[in-house]
Amino acid sequence: MTEFATADDGTLIAFEDRGVGVPVLLIAGQATGMRGWGAFAEALARDFRVIVYDHRGIGESGPGDPARYSTRGFAEDAVAVLDAAGIAAAHVVGHSMGGRVAQWLAADHPERVRRLVLIATTSGDRSAARRHPTAVADLLSGDRARMLPLFFDADWAAAHPDDVDRFFTRVASRPALRGHFAASRDHDGSAVLDRIRASTLVVHGEHDALTPVAHARVLADRIPGASLAEFDARHGLHLDTPAVEDAVRAFLLPEGQRPRR
Repeated sequence: MTEFATADDGTLIAFEDRGVGVPVLLIAGQATGMRGWGAFAEALARDFRVIVYDHRGIGESGPGDPARYSTRGFAEDAVAVLDAAGIAAAHVVGHSMGGRVAQWLAADHPERVRRLVLIATTSGDRSAARRHPTAVADLLSGDRARMLPLFFDADWAAAHPDDVDRFFTRVASRPALRGHFAASRDHDGSAVLDRIRASTLVVHGEHDALTPVAHARVLADRIPGASLAEFDARHGLHLDTPAVEDAVRAFLLPEGQRPRR
């Protein structure tokens, strides 16, 4: 059932809550709806209470002012979701732009983050490797055939059309899409990485053309005590690479607790 949190500016943020146990907040990527988490969220909900939500301007959430979108502002929306769900602190998993948002959440509100997982993301460090211009063009094209190879293995995508459809299906206005792109592009969390106190796992695909793996290595190097897990995968590795789900679950579960299957 969809519920709504109210952000500081009055914007309604749609979220869903499933499972029982220690809460895990999943923060989706740029212009991606909460249902895009698909089987990844469903799998985690066997062991945890999982909360997913639509960023402002996406899906069932209100638009707010797209000209004011930022990853730091989106982090305040995440806090509103935690408040509405009655959660004092949660494990936080962010994918792509969601990982940028999660950096701010962990730095600005350390008491709200138990453990942190950053998947296929960047601090915004301009000295790290740049994404290839053709990858940006493919991403912005809106053409699923062009975008799909950036995210998923072709055989997996052919075998999981419903997961692919959920991931790429979005409801958003053009101003909201532009606002999301600008927020993600302009993110720079470099100066606050050393303020992150949550135990952190950085997860990345070695063949990620949208965010080269060098960005993951920067995160793991600059976040105190962070660990890095690299996989033979692309940008959507949380969906098409089962070992990623296993690594995240193992990181979040208490030592000695076996996952439910």
